[in-house]
Amino acid sequence: MTQQVEALLTEHLRYTPLSLIDDIINTVNTIIYRAIEAIENGLFSIPPQQLGYSPDSDTSTVTSQPHSDRPEAKDEIENGVHQLETLLEATVDKTFDKFEIYTLRNILTVPDELAPWMRLGHYEGLTLPLASNAPTPESILALRRKVQETRKLNLALRNTHTSNATTITQLKSILSSPQSTLGVSPELATINPSLAFLTSYPSANALNLSLAKSAKTSTESPLTNQTQFFISQLPALRQALSELKPRLKSLPEKMGDVDWESRREERRAYIEERVRKVVEGIGAGGDGGEMKGVRVGREEVSDLEGVVGGIARADRMEE
Repeated sequence: MTQQVEALLTEHLRYTPLSLIDDIINTVNTIIYRAIEAIENGLFSIPPQQLGYSPDSDTSTVTSQPHSDRPEAKDEIENGVHQLETLLEATVDKTFDKFEIYTLRNILTVPDELAPWMRLGHYEGLTLPLASNAPTPESILALRRKVQETRKLNLALRNTHTSNATTITQLKSILSSPQSTLGVSPELATINPSLAFLTSYPSANALNLSLAKSAKTSTESPLTNQTQFFISQLPALRQALSELKPRLKSLPEKMGDVDWESRREERRAYIEERVRKVVEGIGAGGDGGEMKGVRVGREEVSDLEGVVGGIARADRMEE
């Protein structure tokens, strides 16, 4: 029986077909229990002698419960009644299972090909005007798909937000002041070296690299402006990189004759020279590599050594 046929019969009969069969089976079971109870009461009311038990020596007394002095007769009657009840229940279940299958297949049923064309009596002469903007099954299915895609997008955005929040927290911990990292273990400090000396030490203030806003102008710090400028130049760098990729194909494939070690030394010398010129240009450098007017703290030196050590480890891994 299909769902459409079951709904049609339920609306016509005002109850489901299966509930009718259940009521019939429950009624038969009630009759069986009453019959079993009547049989049990009848057997208990008959004297044991009439049921085939040997008479006792004292038969002069007559009691309201003939089996009170014969426990073996009472036990045998209860056991026999229980077996009879079990046998009847099994027979009823087996028989009415067949009755249920036959009824649902041949009596309480409607052919599947006729169910869509049947009209019940209370629908005669009834017209249901449909609105022009009434939803169709196709539109409802499309809306459900849109809701599912929206939920997927919402979940992806939430995951991205959580990941970005974790990244921001890690970056803030790297740029945190030395006082906030006193309880960090040395292993974590080695893995994630602090970069607070770039923004929070006195030397950073002397080099005008602090992240704090200027008290005079209430504007953003130069480091923030430089960072925003670098971010704005990223699209141009991507475009330049895309233009360089075709030119890389024209380069020779074999690069074994290139002296990478000398090129690495030239790069380091160039970087050191440019850094020295920049430091001398802002008036913070002098002969012998000492800072003029700025005292470098021990924490700043240790943080800088940690960063240099990390760069050295990265160079060794590349080699």
